[in-house]
Amino acid sequence: MLNGVTMKINVDEYILHTLKEDITYEDVSANAVMPENKQGRAELICKQSGIICGLDVFERTFKLLDENSRFECNFNDGDEVKKGEIVGVIYGDIKALLSAERTALNYLQRMSGIATITREYANELEGYKTVLLDTRKTTPNMRPFEKHAVKVGGGTNHRYNLSDGVLLKDNHIGAAGSVKKAIELAREYAPFVRKIEIETETLEQVKEAVEAGADIIMLDNMDNETMKKAVEIIDGRAETECSGNVTKERLKSIAETGVDFVSCGALTHSAPIMDLSLKNLRPTED
Repeated sequence: MLNGVTMKINVDEYILHTLKEDITYEDVSANAVMPENKQGRAELICKQSGIICGLDVFERTFKLLDENSRFECNFNDGDEVKKGEIVGVIYGDIKALLSAERTALNYLQRMSGIATITREYANELEGYKTVLLDTRKTTPNMRPFEKHAVKVGGGTNHRYNLSDGVLLKDNHIGAAGSVKKAIELAREYAPFVRKIEIETETLEQVKEAVEAGADIIMLDNMDNETMKKAVEIIDGRAETECSGNVTKERLKSIAETGVDFVSCGALTHSAPIMDLSLKNLRPTED
């Protein structure tokens, strides 16, 4: 769960921006049917089974419009929920409930969908040493939410952004002139606490990366047999990461090559939402 400080520093701005996108001046529909402030409640209902994630973001969205709103929830992030279950009840000013409904649900549905697919992928790696990673292939302005959802689902976060770590890909290598030169330049420039990861596409590049002292060697778009040979060449002198063309069906065979990590963009860029709905809104006593 995101704590209060993290929420205020890193998340509130995103939520407010999204609320402003939905309410440029006023919520005409809500103000039409509710000309005066009145307290109410609505039920959050699960319409599809999966892993729930983003409950604190859901609640925070309403609180930014009505600081006195409250969410009585029956589950925690990471719990499995079943179709038809009432996840919780949100209480607050009815106009705030109406105005924040879609934004709150958008976050919750998206994050729950990512947590659900991540759990499915992570289950495939149970019993193997290989660790499941996400990527930077996230929805613009949704990265903190989507990265959090991956963790809730049982995955591990790769670097958060370009400032977070050194990853030399094919175009970096092209700019530097070679695998060896790219690693040398990164070693000279980057702080000593940073690991150097480099992408390789052939066994020749793998050998060059090992000799140049890379900390992590990414095996990009290699078939399983080539990856197995690459792991043997590296022989523990660097950590290994499989990337590219990673599907749920391939995960077990990838893990059997002996790689340390497998990164998968599909966790965020291809996860379907989980269907949730806010229903049965009605007034309560003030």
